[in-house]
Amino acid sequence: MQVDNRFLDDLARVANGATGALSGVREEVEALVRQRAERFLADMDLVTRDEFEAIKAVAAKARLEQEALEARVAALEAALFDLQKSALKPRRTRKPATSV
Repeated sequence: MQVDNRFLDDLARVANGATGALSGVREEVEALVRQRAERFLADMDLVTRDEFEAIKAVAAKARLEQEALEARVAALEAALFDLQKSALKPRRTRKPATSV
């Protein structure tokens, strides 16, 4: 029985050593994958969340200003149309009074 016990102890030590080595390999593979993913993302020239949010705010402000300007142009066009319409109406002229 002692031979079997010693054999099992040796087998357990070998298995422990193998799992330790495999965990080291796993950590190396994870580090390599992380490094490659970071390099891939850096090559894609992506923007950060902060940069995106800043540009989004600028675009929203520009959109509001554009809408205000569109309303102003529409009001000016309506006023111009009214002026042109009133300029085209024939004016009534008074007949000169005849002297009797």
